[in-house]
Amino acid sequence: MTQELPSSGPGSWAGGGQFERDLELTDADFARIRQLIYQRAGIVLAEHKREMVYSRLAKRLRHHGLTRFADYLARLERQPDAREWEAFTNALTTNLTAFFREAHHFPLLATHVRERRGPVRVWSSAASTGEEPYSIAMTLAEALGSRAGDAEVVATDIDTEALEKARAGVYAMEQIHKLDEARVKRFFQRGRGAHEGLARVRQELKDMVDFQPLNLLAPSWSIQGPFDAIFCRNVMIYFDKQTQARILERFAPLLKPDGLLFAGHSENFSYTTEAFRLRGQTVYVRKAR
Repeated sequence: MTQELPSSGPGSWAGGGQFERDLELTDADFARIRQLIYQRAGIVLAEHKREMVYSRLAKRLRHHGLTRFADYLARLERQPDAREWEAFTNALTTNLTAFFREAHHFPLLATHVRERRGPVRVWSSAASTGEEPYSIAMTLAEALGSRAGDAEVVATDIDTEALEKARAGVYAMEQIHKLDEARVKRFFQRGRGAHEGLARVRQELKDMVDFQPLNLLAPSWSIQGPFDAIFCRNVMIYFDKQTQARILERFAPLLKPDGLLFAGHSENFSYTTEAFRLRGQTVYVRKAR
């Protein structure tokens, strides 16, 4: 779940290049937002994310008819169980993903699951808008053949709006243009008429994926192991080391013996936990207990 919004957003550019805002975001407001999203989702917002925060949360203030971030934050804090917390979290969660992103992971997953006995289960822990779990499901379908009917992909994300898009399974043709034609034909339906330019994931593939909302920081998780593999890619970079270590320690018992943990290309867990050892190319294997 990684995405940097473009620098443009609400407001307009003045002649000297200074960004003019119509909503008030003070230093104290920004500090409070950083604290709240850390408490809620474990996300560490850097100082330079201020414009991004303004762009994303300004929509929520306007939705509520507010002009000051202080009033929006006060309203949130007065109502700790309000639905607005979900919108707040969704707004600050990132969603850049792609089909078969970090492509070297999928042949390794295919080899791994072919060697497994019994039903295969894989957890995509930052499912975003669905490209990763559907890529995993395609890999399982191709690798397992007739056994694919017993395979399951559990796909979770904290962003409930992204999960709704994932469940719909409808993508622009540009998003699948790098897939080979055989894969497109087998796993997608091309839109026609009003749906021209879109592709929909076939129901057989959707049936392999179970989408669920899940906050990795929650005191308990609604999902049950064991899994043959867990994908947690480009997520940990938003957490501090202490949070990373805590999540990795919780992943370990959910993996089957020799189960694999797939990380993002810029993530290194070698010195974060002793529960895993590096197998190569950002793939870790659970150590025997």
